[in-house]
Amino acid sequence: MMSTAIHRRVAALARGEDPTCVARLPSGWAVMGDPQVIEGYCLLLPDPVVPHLNALGGTARMRFLADMARLGDAVLAATGAVRINYAMFGNVEPALHAHVFPRRADEPAGLVTAHPWAWDWQAAPAFDAARHGALLERIRVALREGD
Repeated sequence: MMSTAIHRRVAALARGEDPTCVARLPSGWAVMGDPQVIEGYCLLLPDPVVPHLNALGGTARMRFLADMARLGDAVLAATGAVRINYAMFGNVEPALHAHVFPRRADEPAGLVTAHPWAWDWQAAPAFDAARHGALLERIRVALREGD
């Protein structure tokens, strides 16, 4: 069995050992990104892990995409963003995962129209429960309220 960072993170989530955990959703896990390149950045990780979206059958695929949009709704509500960017690649970590990025009106001028990988990921703060815990909880509450 292949072991990617996604596989390892899902295993840690299942053991209750990942402090970035926002919620268990029908298709997988909502987590905050590490690093927090854009504050409020989250991911949806499928459980069980699959190689890519096309590996999911009809119902499971619809569930994952619906959960991704639901997480986006919660991030939007919790952050006051003007929009949400969604991305699925799997080129570096060949396992399905969806990135959910809140985009704000007050972003630096050179980054407003740029994709999130144009941001300085090396300088981004690591997820820290003391610093990001209140936002994580707001996203968690928004997910519950969106049910």
